[in-house]
Amino acid sequence: MANSGCEVHRFDPSLKSAHIQEGRHLWHHRLSIDWRDPNPAIAAHKLHSNTKKLGTVLNEFGHQKIDVLKADVESAEWKILENLILEDVVEQIGQLVFEVHIHWPGFEVSGNDSTVVRYWYSLLRELELKDFKLFHTYKDLSKPQMFLKKEAFNASSCYTLSWVNTRWK
Repeated sequence: MANSGCEVHRFDPSLKSAHIQEGRHLWHHRLSIDWRDPNPAIAAHKLHSNTKKLGTVLNEFGHQKIDVLKADVESAEWKILENLILEDVVEQIGQLVFEVHIHWPGFEVSGNDSTVVRYWYSLLRELELKDFKLFHTYKDLSKPQMFLKKEAFNASSCYTLSWVNTRWK
């Protein structure tokens, strides 16, 4: 995408430098997207010191919209998706490509199986109500065939779901 002239920002908390520009249109940031901003009262070397909400990142970078957001956030996707919906950040996104994990509830998501599934469904339903249309799914069969820690035939613990914002301008 960067080679085609698109401005691309990649977030990876394991980078050695805080910000690296590679070429004219590609930036790497030592940061991960989260559903919460760091607490300023907690020392910077603690957990989550290199995490920020996407809305905070957009404000800091002076961006108003994201044409394509692709995210693999290792089981934090459900809470991040909830934050994007609750803070109306999702409306600033043209296409949303999320890798979702269903082998366990995810970070800070709890309850019995039916409660967790209802929570997941409610987030997916909210996307639909905000005029996001699911246009592609990918089931990664190289991942274990698990659903909430139970073996599930012909399933995957990992799916990539792609939506388009039908109100995008």
